Amino acid sequence: MKRKLLFFAASGFALILILGGCASPVSLTSWVNPKEHQQVSKIAVWGMFDRLEFQKPFEQTVTNYLNNKGLKAVEALSFIPPGTKHQFAELESKFDSAGADGILIVTYKGTDKEQSYVPPTTTVYPDFYYNYYNYYAWGYPYYAPGAAVVTNGGYWVTTSTVNLTANLYANSDNALLWTGEISVSDPSYIDEASYEIIGSMYADWLKNGLLKFPDKK
Repeated sequence: MKRKLLFFAASGFALILILGGCASPVSLTSWVNPKEHQQVSKIAVWGMFDRLEFQKPFEQTVTNYLNNKGLKAVEALSFIPPGTKHQFAELESKFDSAGADGILIVTYKGTDKEQSYVPPTTTVYPDFYYNYYNYYAWGYPYYAPGAAVVTNGGYWVTTSTVNLTANLYANSDNALLWTGEISVSDPSYIDEASYEIIGSMYADWLKNGLLKFPDKK
């Protein structure tokens, strides 16, 4: 008989999408429950966000990542309809029917914004700079006629840090196995940021012996 209740604290998820191709730096601070020694092999992934356009790609990316690592994972959206509040017994039944032995719940905790000023810098590139022989032969002075003046900086930069909380539970008794506080700096596309997030979590789970890989037949 299950003895503990999951505490679901749903929060709005206003993830800022910044168009760009660079990976989003992720920091993770985690805690492993020393009283629990269970391992999980099939994880139900629940992005508990208010907006479906964030929840769906997040769950898809995390699920695909775990499946590619040799575990089994299933999206909560595949058996828990969004926008509906479910009773605890109903959720238990849904997770059991999905065959999940682990439940990953990720919630949004807010976005921190910080502004910093990039001062202007001026660099003078003479015409000879673009030809190695002229560069060799010309020499000084750099401030000769025909030089190109390039100024960089002189603007404000806003850095956005998205904060998330992730909890990994054992479905057998709903015990908390692991919790992590996650910060993502200047996230780009949701699927890219999700990939970085699950990569950090997976490495931490692996290090702490929380995963049990199914036997390959």
